[in-house]
Amino acid sequence: MPALSEPKLISGNANRPLANAIARRMSMHRGMSVSLVDARVERFNDQEIFVEVFENVRGEDMFIIQPTSNPANDNLMELLIIADALRRSSAARITAVIPYFGYARQDRRTKARTPITAKLVANMIAEAGIERVLTMDLHAAQIQGFFDIPVDNLYASPVFALDIEHHFRGRLEELTVVSPDVGGVARARELAKRINAPLAIVDKRREKAGEVAEMTVIGEVTGRCCIIVDDICDTAGTLCKAAEVLIGNGAKEVHSYITHGVLSGPAVERITRSVMKSLVITDSIEPTEATRKAKNIRIVPTAPMFAQAIINIWNGTSVSSLFETETLGPIYEGMYSRA
Repeated sequence: MPALSEPKLISGNANRPLANAIARRMSMHRGMSVSLVDARVERFNDQEIFVEVFENVRGEDMFIIQPTSNPANDNLMELLIIADALRRSSAARITAVIPYFGYARQDRRTKARTPITAKLVANMIAEAGIERVLTMDLHAAQIQGFFDIPVDNLYASPVFALDIEHHFRGRLEELTVVSPDVGGVARARELAKRINAPLAIVDKRREKAGEVAEMTVIGEVTGRCCIIVDDICDTAGTLCKAAEVLIGNGAKEVHSYITHGVLSGPAVERITRSVMKSLVITDSIEPTEATRKAKNIRIVPTAPMFAQAIINIWNGTSVSSLFETETLGPIYEGMYSRA
């Protein structure tokens, strides 16, 4: 597929630091300045969203960088309204870069008379004129099938593998990767294969919604350094309890690698006071000041991966090459030196 004109980035208010970091990274790759398109995304007094783009985007290949994180409804509407503004301004192609895809947890009907909101959001995105979606670690892989447009779902596990190999150098044989529930086994197994570590599972039993009655460890964790892997950490209740159960079953240390740090309510305080030695999250959601200051929370950047993915989409080349640690290693040069 022939490349369109130079890729242009535009951002809503959900995660401006990440958008700026992606632009800087693309400038390094392209050898020319890449900056965010000049626009304003504001609110009227009644909180209606207003968008105005100050640059000509006719015939341009546009990438909207906008996670639909808290406040999910506002950030989703910003995304849709920006897309409408670009479509009506004759942009050649509009790609939504959604590092964190909100409403993904409502991906099926768990009981009668409930919505499948992930499908509704997929329909809204396509109707707004967006022609492609780039996201990372969807809560459920089948959500890609809710769209009738191409969806590229990046994975944090190759970056996490690089981080683990760097920070646990010389101790890799002590590691056990742990899934905090049965539903996350595939994600945990993927990381375990990358770092050649055994796998364990924490099985949850619930008496009622929102309350975990019992946790059982499946697998050997005695004397091991456990790495809990999941895609979302919201209030951190289950994560912290899983860490306690692992320590109670003889684990030497517990660390966690979570893609999307939602960290709402008491989450940061719980993590700070928990037995976990560290929690590693990505910047797919803009971290709060409390998150950045927490002594046992560390943030790994996603801008290098998203910048390369945007360039690959613009060039019409493979995005799946970014699924491999060997490909991402040079992109994250300097951060994870193997020396």
